[in-house]
Amino acid sequence: MAQHHPSNRPHDFTGGLSRREAGDFTTDRRVLLLVGMSIVVGSAGAFAAWCLVSLIALVTNVIWFGQIGIQPASLAAVPRSLWVVLVPPLGGLVIGLMARFGSEKIRGHGIPEAIEAILIGGSRMSPKVAVLKPLSSAISIGTGGPFGAEGPIIMTGGAIGSLFAQFFHMSAAERKTLLVAGAAAGMTAIFGSPIAAVMLAVELLLFEWKPRSFIPVAVAACVSICWRPLLFGTGPLFPTHFQMTLPWWGIFACAAMGIMSGLQSGLLTTLLYKIEDLFEALPIHWMWWPALGGLVIGLGGLIEPRAMGVGYDIIDGLLNNRLLAPAVLSILLVKTIIWLFALSSGTSGGVLAPLLIFGGALGWLVGLIMPGNDPGFWALLGMAAMMGGTMRAPLTGTFFAMEITGDVSTLVPLLAATVVAYAVTVLLLRRSILTEKIARRGQHITREYGVDPFELSRAREIMISDVDTLPVTMTVGEACDFFASRPKTHRIYPVVDAAGKLTGIVSRADILLWQGKPDIATQTLADNVTDASVPVGHPDDTVAFIADLMLSTDNGRIPIVEPVSGRLCGLIARKDLLRLRSSLRSAELDRRPYLAAGPRSRLQ
Repeated sequence: MAQHHPSNRPHDFTGGLSRREAGDFTTDRRVLLLVGMSIVVGSAGAFAAWCLVSLIALVTNVIWFGQIGIQPASLAAVPRSLWVVLVPPLGGLVIGLMARFGSEKIRGHGIPEAIEAILIGGSRMSPKVAVLKPLSSAISIGTGGPFGAEGPIIMTGGAIGSLFAQFFHMSAAERKTLLVAGAAAGMTAIFGSPIAAVMLAVELLLFEWKPRSFIPVAVAACVSICWRPLLFGTGPLFPTHFQMTLPWWGIFACAAMGIMSGLQSGLLTTLLYKIEDLFEALPIHWMWWPALGGLVIGLGGLIEPRAMGVGYDIIDGLLNNRLLAPAVLSILLVKTIIWLFALSSGTSGGVLAPLLIFGGALGWLVGLIMPGNDPGFWALLGMAAMMGGTMRAPLTGTFFAMEITGDVSTLVPLLAATVVAYAVTVLLLRRSILTEKIARRGQHITREYGVDPFELSRAREIMISDVDTLPVTMTVGEACDFFASRPKTHRIYPVVDAAGKLTGIVSRADILLWQGKPDIATQTLADNVTDASVPVGHPDDTVAFIADLMLSTDNGRIPIVEPVSGRLCGLIARKDLLRLRSSLRSAELDRRPYLAAGPRSRLQ
């Protein structure tokens, strides 16, 4: 804008931003600080995972077996009695009270809540969540809830990372990195799957692919896996090695398994939210819903006690063919029903372990007629495909299945089944089981990554080269007459000297000010404008930098000048940014053949 006291002092118009020079990444040395902090968060996440698993085991042993201990216990040995029907509703009632009078964020399976905290809450979680989420999950799972511990530990580990970051001067993006680092550390400790935990962070939680976030998260997972032998023991969670030799068409059989898992995933996701709608229609407060879900769990437990609880023994039985077909079918049907009603009721628990059982049971049954004569192998493919398709995280599902068994030879079949299941669910459902809940709260989330076109383009590519300017020798009176004669033209005009060097900008606001000062009418623009307060860009600046410059200076038009001479060579307005956005859309929608047969080849 016009200034009455010219000055040659340099000004920073970027709000602390730096010019985007050519380079693959924007990460700076501050990532080393995040790495150091991720070591602390990774250790805390590992110990939090041990506390959660121990708490679940403690509640299970006390409630069902009347003994104090933290050794894992299966509910398969629980006798069928009235106690089986009463315990889950009582556990649900406790969780409902904790959610209503403690924190409502403990409801659900944890991952959607973590995503909300990242995208909406500035990656800030409260201490209540860090305490109440594992406690409520331990009560839910310990009293028979058909859930896993991974969702709660993701929420708990994330809360630890977020709380730790809140003690320091950190941006929301840096808090997000430590939140996700804590989540990845917790998942790694429980399942011994550092690669899958990092991929889960990339595919579900980070919403970016940057060294600034990827490196600290990977460090936290590595730190957690180092603590695991002390906390949980060594080796894979379900050590299995498949001696499989598939025929040449075996990869198509794996793809068929992926299709079936994708359809199963779509059905479960649809049913889950249909049942949730039924709970929403109940004329009672949501605090009572977990108790009603618990009643369904108890009734299901009378039919099949193995359907209650985490069910790691079921996963092991499926992979190692220790179950019979009637038992697998019974577990699949009963656990599916009680899981749908329990999770829809808003209780606390994770979805990963149930998804593994659902996919594994279907895969095991299908494997009875598949090549290889090993239903356990097809159960593993069903687990990975179910996880990857339902969570829309195919790489996570692939690496997770490989890491929990320790069998690297299954990698290609796993990838085929998981990617096909992913494709099926993406085409069938607009949103996943994780994002549907967030969408129902009024927030839209996109799960696609892409390179920002503003980062790929330079200012010289979109700037207007033929710029209308005013000479520095023009008087103030002439400038007022000029604007008066063009009431509907530009709001601002750059002022240049004889060499084309930018000396300032005149706007209509300046003209209105000058019209009330007739004593300066004979003064030239050189006496009343200066370039000291004019934000400028350079032709080689990225369009992203120009956009940030507009935001930081609240300026809709940025002059583009040569960096050495200061000569004006162009101008960028907001509409030019929109044109670039339009070109990106055209790249997605403009379909035409370039090598189609015709009278004259396009290659000529």
